[in-house]
Amino acid sequence: MMDLTTRYLNLTLRSPLVVSALPLSERLDHIKQMEDAGAGAVVLFSLFEEQLRSEQQLRTYYKSNPTATPEDALALFPPQPHFHFALDDYLAHVRRAKEAVSIPIIASLNCRSLGSWTAFAREIEAAGADALELNIYFIPTNMDTTSEQVEDLYLRILKVVKDVVHIPVAVKLSPYLTNVANMARRLNQAGASGLVLFNRFYQPDLDPKTLRVQPEIPLGTPQDSRLPLHWIAILYGYIKADLAATGGIYTAEDVVKMMMAGARVTMLASALLKNGIDYLNTLDQSLRDWLDQNDYTSLSQLQGIVSRFHSQDPSAFERSEYIRAITSGGPVR
Repeated sequence: MMDLTTRYLNLTLRSPLVVSALPLSERLDHIKQMEDAGAGAVVLFSLFEEQLRSEQQLRTYYKSNPTATPEDALALFPPQPHFHFALDDYLAHVRRAKEAVSIPIIASLNCRSLGSWTAFAREIEAAGADALELNIYFIPTNMDTTSEQVEDLYLRILKVVKDVVHIPVAVKLSPYLTNVANMARRLNQAGASGLVLFNRFYQPDLDPKTLRVQPEIPLGTPQDSRLPLHWIAILYGYIKADLAATGGIYTAEDVVKMMMAGARVTMLASALLKNGIDYLNTLDQSLRDWLDQNDYTSLSQLQGIVSRFHSQDPSAFERSEYIRAITSGGPVR
């Protein structure tokens, strides 16, 4: 029988097919469907500090104004349609998900202040999450902010969270850093159990007639997988943190390539939004078929076999691959 098991964040997963943080996990029946379809783990949708601050402000308002009506509160704190879960709702969702399925449930957190990272991380651990993914979404717009300050922010966030929780912590990393390899090593040394490559910085469009920002976000494309594939192949074997690939993963062959580069898991978002949750079944069977047809008996046999770590000349790995790509004369894909 084909063995698809892998280790990620100190957890044994039955499959490398992990559901990334996306709205589909807001429903418990969807999470059960993900398990039934073969998911190795589920990363829940992100909890954002802004929605929690809004909830706290509303509670403070009611406490200070005991005679206030719901209409009064709505006038001051209009509901935000994109915030579906308050903190208590999110924590209850973690608990219910843990009770409903046997696969690991990984929470996702996105905050702005260090105090919020620690406070909410504690609550998430207490609710029973198996691990926590730090969804650090930070675009520096202040021209006085240096690259060192940006990198230090990632490290400070990881440190304060690690100081208050005992569950494994993964960091979702940006590709737009001065030296991704150095940052990966520093996060690994600071205690990150895993690195997710990469966080996708959403770039909304602009309507030139209305001058309004259009928040529609296109789905990822297969070409998006090239960036995490590239960096995972460079990092594998040089850091202890588990590497997770996310972005542009649609087929079993995409999964195979990521595992060969050195990924422990492949995270799926756009493929499921486009094809539905049951597409996990298709990927699972296709992955088993590919391994069988190519004489592999387990997924672990693929681990990192085309990485820089296993290259005969690691120092020339990056340069030679660049030259080969530029001089191949083939079409741009």
